[in-house]
Amino acid sequence: MLPRCLALLTLLALTACAHPVPESPQWLTYAGGEGPGKGKHIVLIAADQEYRSEQSMPMLAKVLSTHHGFDCTVLFAVDDQGLVDPTMPVYPEKGKEKEFKTHHIPGLEHLASADQVIFFCRLLTLPMSERELIVKYVDSGKPFIALRTSNHGFHGALPYKLAGKQVNWGEDVLGGSFRGHHGRYHADSTRGIFVEAQKDHPILRGVTDVWGNSDVYRTYKEGGSLPAGCTALVWGQPLMGRKPDDAPNPKLEALPVAWFKTWRTSTGREARVFQCTMGSGDDFRSAGLRRLVINAAYWGMEMEPAITPTRSVETVGPYDPLATGFDYRRLGITPKPVSAYR
Repeated sequence: MLPRCLALLTLLALTACAHPVPESPQWLTYAGGEGPGKGKHIVLIAADQEYRSEQSMPMLAKVLSTHHGFDCTVLFAVDDQGLVDPTMPVYPEKGKEKEFKTHHIPGLEHLASADQVIFFCRLLTLPMSERELIVKYVDSGKPFIALRTSNHGFHGALPYKLAGKQVNWGEDVLGGSFRGHHGRYHADSTRGIFVEAQKDHPILRGVTDVWGNSDVYRTYKEGGSLPAGCTALVWGQPLMGRKPDDAPNPKLEALPVAWFKTWRTSTGREARVFQCTMGSGDDFRSAGLRRLVINAAYWGMEMEPAITPTRSVETVGPYDPLATGFDYRRLGITPKPVSAYR
């Protein structure tokens, strides 16, 4: 009798610790280790064509699972062969509109078990069924994070209306969409400046330095400001070069690069939202940026007491992302199986 009881207890323990998403060659799963995130599930979506999210999101998932205890799942945009393909065009070639292939993100049904979603997407044309799964999550009241190009993450509107009005993903949900490169593309870098009035905010806890070699995005008109309800945490000052000690660009003002807000859903729930317009693969070499985003994940799930300034945000294993850009042949970017990014 005793062996059977032990076997049952073992089975129950394994079930309780099981990752909420089954393993599959179509996505990556990382079981949480010990840490405050035990029992929580974060889904990261890697679906851009420029900033190497296919490398940075698995890296971030490893950090979140290994050092913080979260179960993590990374979903990718894939081509019709099931390969992660950052080279897929986002607009049809003129005269070849009928040949244009839509994007596809296998596993979006697993957003249903997510406690937090980190979006890194750009100008996607998804099947309606997949757009609906995204809208279902966004309207659930659960938190989400949007990185870099995610504020123009979808080409065309999501099927999302509130009070009969079409919801704009960037402007309405996130608090600002891409209006252009404020800094010089591939020439400036960004020095993060913390907002003094927010220095004690949990998202900034332990964040001592933020720098990245991507340029600053503009998300509102010149002379404007973030929309009401958005609270800036970090401003980005364009620098005169792509080294952390380069001088500030005297012709370019600092603009917000990280802020938080709430999103009120169709049922009146309020979702915690964090947007950061930094986030290239190279940007995430910055431990400060990694900590900023990881702290935001805790904050989104109302886990502020668990945010500590000393818990590790070090990368797990090698992290050597390819450079930003669309010159895929020169950069060595080719379609690859999901397993190549584990």
